[in-house]
Amino acid sequence: MKRTLVLALELALLLLGLGLAFAGWQQRQALAQPLVLAEERMLEVADGATPGLLLNRLDAEGVLHGAFWLRLYWRFNLVGQPLHSGEYRLTPGLSAADLLGLWQRGEVVQYSLTLVEGWSFRQVRELLSAQAKLDQQLSGLDDAALMAKLGLPGIHPEGRFFPDTYRYVRGMSDVQLLKQAHARLEQVLAEEWQGRAQGLPYREPYQALIMASMVEKETGVPQERGQIAGVFVRRLRIGMRLQTDPTVIFGLGERYTGKLTRAHLLEPTPYNTYVIEGMPPTPIALVGREALHAALHPVDGQSLYFVARGDGSHVFSADLDAHNRAVREYQLKRRADYRSSPGPVTPQAGNQ
Repeated sequence: MKRTLVLALELALLLLGLGLAFAGWQQRQALAQPLVLAEERMLEVADGATPGLLLNRLDAEGVLHGAFWLRLYWRFNLVGQPLHSGEYRLTPGLSAADLLGLWQRGEVVQYSLTLVEGWSFRQVRELLSAQAKLDQQLSGLDDAALMAKLGLPGIHPEGRFFPDTYRYVRGMSDVQLLKQAHARLEQVLAEEWQGRAQGLPYREPYQALIMASMVEKETGVPQERGQIAGVFVRRLRIGMRLQTDPTVIFGLGERYTGKLTRAHLLEPTPYNTYVIEGMPPTPIALVGREALHAALHPVDGQSLYFVARGDGSHVFSADLDAHNRAVREYQLKRRADYRSSPGPVTPQAGNQ
């Protein structure tokens, strides 16, 4: 009787060993198999999806075989491993083991979009709405409702997002991306404000952001940002109007068709710095770190005017006579409709 039990136990152990060996062989075969793919394809993994469900689906589609053994492998070797949602790129030659490795490492396909210095918020919205891979949660909302959706009720959106390249995965929402851009702007603004020069005419960081947006729109030459900021700061200090065309253009909105007229410069809007005193109520564009730094570190000097040479750079002048001479040299001979900088009291056509 005892011998019979021993033999039975030995047989059971043998069968168990054979079963484990067979299971191991099946797993190795399943892992080593190449995926059946004629061309590259994307595998979308939704939130809450499990490896088991995906493996069964791929098995049913004929992309792989032995989903049962692959599920067991994941369960016993990668227990607790999260499966990141998004898209995974499957290419011919990829093995089942490679696929599980992609899932394990979370190597989802990433997309990117770039918000550009000087862009308006309207342009930002247009870019976001064109991203087919983004979950569009802001479509149809006006700007006020959009900002409320971001958790920023009552805040004007212009200039509140940092221009940079942002990466996202399929299924990420436009809300998430804009929150990132806003947080980045707040971070950069706080850093630059902390290191600001002394004696600036700004009560709070937001005013520096407004100034930086005007600098951003005025200059095509990076090294001139500080000089242009210096002109604007000196004008503020002596009570002279800023008289900068980009603010007029912003105030016109969609009515601007590419050409400013004398009537535009005289038209009262909250943004027309030929009419209003001081700065406009909000930024007029996205602002990069360099423009912010310039607004918070304006270059010292005497110039109160600047005029474009036509190559992106400017001539800076300390008085109106010198400025008018620069206008005649660089602009009036080239353009009959040139708008010169007005004096500090009466607005007239000008190019700041």
